Amino acid sequence: MAIRIVRLGSPRATREGLRVGTVRRPPRGVPKADFATRDFYDVWLPTLAPSEALVKLGLGAKDDKSWKTFVRKYRAEMTRPDVSKVWDLLAALSHSTDFSIGCYCENERRCHRSIMRELLADRGAALVRYS
Repeated sequence: MAIRIVRLGSPRATREGLRVGTVRRPPRGVPKADFATRDFYDVWLPTLAPSEALVKLGLGAKDDKSWKTFVRKYRAEMTRPDVSKVWDLLAALSHSTDFSIGCYCENERRCHRSIMRELLADRGAALVRYS
């Protein structure tokens, strides 16, 4: 049992389980009924997405300094008590079921997925190393 960190819209892996979208907005031009069949997500959890302002900051991060600013601010957003409890829940669930969480970004290293991986690891989550 484990969590996979995935790019939404990518083909699903064997035993991936439920796919959770941790994005601010649903995919453009895709009917809601097709989100799961097109491999975007089964459940939308925007609570774990960066705020609108941080999405802009992250997408505009062209150097290490601006990326580090994004990381620091996203981590700060994820410490809110209501959000922190969701991270705790996902980490606990990772030991009893397979599921995945993800975002649309192509490069995980410059995406909040990389930070989500760290937040879950810090909580002792069972993680698939890289999918």
